[in-house]
Amino acid sequence: MDDFSPSDLKAILHSKRANLFYLEHCRVMQKDGRVLYLTDADKENLYYNIPIANTTVLLLGNGTSITQAAMRMLAQAGVLVGFCGGGGTPLYMGGEVEWLTPQSEYRPTEYLQGWLSFWFDDGKRIEAAQQFQQGRIDFLRQVWQKDRDLKQEGFDFNDSQIQKALDTFYTRTAAATKPTDLLLTEAQLTKTLYKYAAQATGQSGFTRQHQSVDKANDFLNHGNYLAYGLAACCLWVLGIPHGFAVMHGKTRRGALVFDVADLIKDALVLPWAFVCAKENATEQEFRQQVLQAFTDHKALDFMFDTVKAIALQGQAPQAIEEQQL
Repeated sequence: MDDFSPSDLKAILHSKRANLFYLEHCRVMQKDGRVLYLTDADKENLYYNIPIANTTVLLLGNGTSITQAAMRMLAQAGVLVGFCGGGGTPLYMGGEVEWLTPQSEYRPTEYLQGWLSFWFDDGKRIEAAQQFQQGRIDFLRQVWQKDRDLKQEGFDFNDSQIQKALDTFYTRTAAATKPTDLLLTEAQLTKTLYKYAAQATGQSGFTRQHQSVDKANDFLNHGNYLAYGLAACCLWVLGIPHGFAVMHGKTRRGALVFDVADLIKDALVLPWAFVCAKENATEQEFRQQVLQAFTDHKALDFMFDTVKAIALQGQAPQAIEEQQL
């Protein structure tokens, strides 16, 4: 097959791409100018196409392999690839700490330059972290007030329990002077949201365990990794390395992925994990529900808008470039 450029694919903007794939027990390969995955049936091999120009992330789970030719095409189309365990967790292998990212010398620089213009200043980095925290609440409000399905399941943003927790959250976030203050405040709010979701779905006594002990915990882990995939895609497109975190610590090379993923986890992953656990959904049903929610509420768009706004701090990209001259 001849080499091609991403423009040959009529590539779609990453923020508008519709597909995030998790595959298991198959072989990913290039065939006739397309990327396919091959599964074994009783009497024949079955090939399925992966629409790479409209795909953001590919997670390869148990029993998978991939050819060099397929990886080359995925890289040229700008698709991030991660190797993981069953159900999408844990992530086993990745470049840039979290993911194998496509390489290109033509990635943008203005957002990285904007990010570094404030990142080395402790005070400005805290302000950026506070903007992230405000963003996650704005998205929570936007989703829970709009989503009819979540309202039917008992998720009401205006509930007194939620509003009381948010009052405390706003006060402590504004008064924070270091990342640990923000992380503690975040943990307290999330704990309240877990309790609220458990009550709404009739799962009293829930305890968050990262080593899955029940469906709700399992779905939370799984959904979080899907959110990490979107966050990694957002940062790769904008050209911001994962190590320049504002909340999760300067010693964790993938920490900025966690910062960005937090923008959408409480609003989408958390409630649907509890709802699907209540309905005894399968892992695939939960994954389909969460991915559809990501699309319906334009989660990736929100990530891009938030990260770009923080990186540029109100300046146009051209202004950032002029400052570097």
